[in-house]
Amino acid sequence: MAAVDFLELIRDLDQTMTSIEKVLDLPTMRQEIDGLQDQVGAPDLWDDQENAQRVTGRLSTLQGELERVEGLRQRIDDVQVLVELAQEEDDDDSLAEAEGEIERLRSSVEKLEVRTLLSGEFDEREAIVTIRSGAGGDDATDFAEMLRRMYFRWAERHDYPVEAYETSWAEGAGIKSATFAVKAPYAYGTLSVEAGTHRLVRISPFDNQGRRQTSFAAVEVVPVLEQTDEIDVPEEEIRVDVFRSGGPGGQSVNTTDSAVRLTHLPTGTVVSCQNEKSQLQNKASAMVVLKAKLLALKKAEERAQLDELRGDAQATWGDQMRNYVLNPYQLVKDLRTEHETGNTQAVLDGEIDDFIEAGIRWRRGQAA
Repeated sequence: MAAVDFLELIRDLDQTMTSIEKVLDLPTMRQEIDGLQDQVGAPDLWDDQENAQRVTGRLSTLQGELERVEGLRQRIDDVQVLVELAQEEDDDDSLAEAEGEIERLRSSVEKLEVRTLLSGEFDEREAIVTIRSGAGGDDATDFAEMLRRMYFRWAERHDYPVEAYETSWAEGAGIKSATFAVKAPYAYGTLSVEAGTHRLVRISPFDNQGRRQTSFAAVEVVPVLEQTDEIDVPEEEIRVDVFRSGGPGGQSVNTTDSAVRLTHLPTGTVVSCQNEKSQLQNKASAMVVLKAKLLALKKAEERAQLDELRGDAQATWGDQMRNYVLNPYQLVKDLRTEHETGNTQAVLDGEIDDFIEAGIRWRRGQAA
């Protein structure tokens, strides 16, 4: 490839970065960082631990984001200098080095560009994910556990903390349901495109005749709420049940009735938490999940009303969105974006960034 082609690629990267920098509004970001640093320096910051964690977490996020943008900008400037010098000196080795760097930059800039598409009301929040097994018996409960592992591995790859709230184990294999939080900025905006019905096709390990089995699992993603969010849940609308936590195979996790189940009577929404040792801690965690789900339900109802006013007859909530085929061939395919891969094991091991990025771009296209 001629050096002039490299320079053209660099100009394209430069233009994309300029657009990203405008969307992220770097001057405002720097001002917010300065303000947060002043708060962090206050001697009474940790008198309110919840606020202190919010301030320090927000500061760390913004600093990391700014460093990422500035680092990419510097690398683009550096590779341009490298190409220009190589062109002057007819240095093929330097051009080969530049080609590799340009490709790495292209990938990094594309990922950052996807981040700028997360501009929804709650996109920057942490996420609460619930996985439920559907039709398919033991294969479905096993598939639900496979999905839980997939998302845990994805979070691990990105160093995102995960907090498990509840796991309901199946009598045979796998799980009936699981709820967990991914505690990272923009986790909701990122993972919200994973919501929907997932379908698995494989030779069933639970079928003595070795037949193919199709099974389903549902993924729900809601944002973690903040104190400023308007969602009021009167105590008289909630039924509280306590029970003993259960583990795989029906074993008890502990010997006290510390697990808590909350039922919101008007909507029938049910959440459970058994992760903590204390009943009060479990109740508090369950309330976090309940409020998040009630807010998501409220937003869904508002969207449905708007769709009705617009004459939109399509019902897409919970529709099948991705197939995982392990037999007679190997393929994972997203039915919305058409993105696919034959490396099914990598996907189940948490390599789902390409699917997520394609989903975010698809969603933005649908909203346009």
